[in-house]
Amino acid sequence: MLDLRIRDAASAKGRLMLKIDCHAHILPESWPSLREKYGYGGWITLDHHRPGHARMLRDDGTFFRDIEQNCWDPVAIMQDMDAHSVDTMVLCTVPVLFSYWAKPDDALDWSMFLNDHLAEVVRNAPRRFIGLGTLPMQDPQLAIRELERCKRELGMPGVQIGTNIMGRNLDDPTLRPFWQAAEALDMAVFVHPWDMLGADRTAKYFLQWLVGMPAETTLAIASMLFGGVFDAFPGLRVMFAHAGGTFPFTMGRISHGYHARPDLCNINGVSDPVSYAGRFWVDGITHDADALRFLLQVMGPEKIAYGTDYPFPLGDLAHGAFIEQMADLDADLKDRLFARNVLDFLKLDAAAYVSPKPYDRSLDEGFFE
Repeated sequence: MLDLRIRDAASAKGRLMLKIDCHAHILPESWPSLREKYGYGGWITLDHHRPGHARMLRDDGTFFRDIEQNCWDPVAIMQDMDAHSVDTMVLCTVPVLFSYWAKPDDALDWSMFLNDHLAEVVRNAPRRFIGLGTLPMQDPQLAIRELERCKRELGMPGVQIGTNIMGRNLDDPTLRPFWQAAEALDMAVFVHPWDMLGADRTAKYFLQWLVGMPAETTLAIASMLFGGVFDAFPGLRVMFAHAGGTFPFTMGRISHGYHARPDLCNINGVSDPVSYAGRFWVDGITHDADALRFLLQVMGPEKIAYGTDYPFPLGDLAHGAFIEQMADLDADLKDRLFARNVLDFLKLDAAAYVSPKPYDRSLDEGFFE
């Protein structure tokens, strides 16, 4: 096995393994008025109301969230990475920017803008960042066109998509050509919850994020499973955010339903849901050591990757400290969680992300001046 002992200028103490965050977000610092460009509203804008701080707003003035410089500035991101000994981050767009509701050609143009920006960030610091593209999923043929561009022109190993496409679950027949293309192109697909179900009942107490997101991800997994997507495309590589939502913890119930009511659950001739554990990846954002231990039992040690959902407050902004502190996980398992599993998911070589020794991180920052 490759010795990934890294010594950098910030520390004279060696540490074994790479540390690659499989789930982090970035957006451009600015963009033109999309309302003016496309001729209709509903788009997200940024209001940089003071240095290092911006408000994400819909173009009708509706507030979405506050963000800081580490949501758009690669140098600020790398400084946070260095402070937490993170070697590399897998970056993807903020899901509210998916814009699946927009006219397809406009969504394609917008996706290309976001993907070009992300590709430039990666080109400027290829050891520090890996990019996952975004696609106009409301039109599968346009999505496939941009999927091909992400691979062939931008050199991305995969893409991020939402858990539903304007209410269509991921087993929808219109999406079959996309799944076929992703398998044929050998592109990894990271599935992130957005546009959560039950929004009318989860408006209070941050419940859309606390309850809606895990439920939305579970619905996506179950839809793909019962819809036969995993069987139809066995070479597909898919990772689900936030530890797979509640799926790992309700898999017994889902399996029981499969056997108790096959007339409702198994209309597509799929296998017992339990057998699909290990067919896809999840990130390890459980925020809890015991939950991670259970996740390891259910999903297996090869299909879980350390991630943070950086830079948002609900993410693991201690950057995997709770995993590092789990004394019952041996070095080989931690190596899998922190690096090998995400590299397997993306089919990337660890050697590309091992820093020269000694390594001056400021060399990366110079690309962004």
